[in-house]
Amino acid sequence: MNQQTTQIDTVKIEIVKSYLIALQASICQSLQGLEKQHVFNEDNWQRAEGGGGSVRILEGGDVFEKAGIAFSHVTGSTLPPSASAHRPELAGAKWQAMGVSLVIHPKNPFVPTSHANVRFFVAEKEGQPPVWWFGGGYDLTPYYGFEEDCIHWHQTAKTACEPFGEQLYPQFKKWCDDYFYLKHRNEPRGIGGVFFDDFNQFDFEQSFAFMRSVGDSYIDAYLPIVKKRLNNPFNEHNRQWQAYRRGRYVEFNLVFDRGTLFGLQSGGRTESILMSMPPQANWRYNFQPEQNSAEQRLLDDFLIPKDWLD
Repeated sequence: MNQQTTQIDTVKIEIVKSYLIALQASICQSLQGLEKQHVFNEDNWQRAEGGGGSVRILEGGDVFEKAGIAFSHVTGSTLPPSASAHRPELAGAKWQAMGVSLVIHPKNPFVPTSHANVRFFVAEKEGQPPVWWFGGGYDLTPYYGFEEDCIHWHQTAKTACEPFGEQLYPQFKKWCDDYFYLKHRNEPRGIGGVFFDDFNQFDFEQSFAFMRSVGDSYIDAYLPIVKKRLNNPFNEHNRQWQAYRRGRYVEFNLVFDRGTLFGLQSGGRTESILMSMPPQANWRYNFQPEQNSAEQRLLDDFLIPKDWLD
């Protein structure tokens, strides 16, 4: 990205913060519409080092076994290693980060898990202009493959990116494929989506507008898939496969995820950071699904590098 270092005043920061709080509320409202007997509970928290946030979580639902949508705005005096490692020139800078992060683990194995995040970061170092960027995206982790769902997911992401340049969707689709990859397993976590970070190639207003477009399109991408699959019949075999594949989700978040590492290294709130963990997961030694099964088809036909819109 082309680094721009324009002044970031408190008004701009508050505008971003207001958007993120509203986005959290709107996503919760959309998901709540599918749950008749269970509701999101809100847990507000403060961070001693500076800042705080709000977690809205639903557990044990009829549709969503666990759904967490978190907003946070935290500050610090020194960047943690996970951030300064890829931006060494900012080592020692004071910083603030805000964002909405969510992970949805449905009960039905035929409904995919989804993850989304949009965030804003500012670093300030004495004698230098402030450095800012946006980041985010969303990705889909199915347990059983449906081509039309993957096409819909990626088409929605592409539509969100297109007003800002035709090159953004293929660029950020590839970034997502590369980022959500379990190197130790030599396999992707899911079928991807879009992912971007350190984004400031436009001026502040246009960069913020791009982040909003991605954030606002998440429900359009995910909710139709949930509605289409939530009544699919399933059995214990399907649930066991779901739990096994959820283990991969845990491995990625604890080993590779930059947001998780940043949160833990910056003294963040552990309950909020690990909100993304599934309610149940399992690991089976050297497990191989049956040949020609729906489970094997997921691995062979879906968890591969692929242009879903070609």
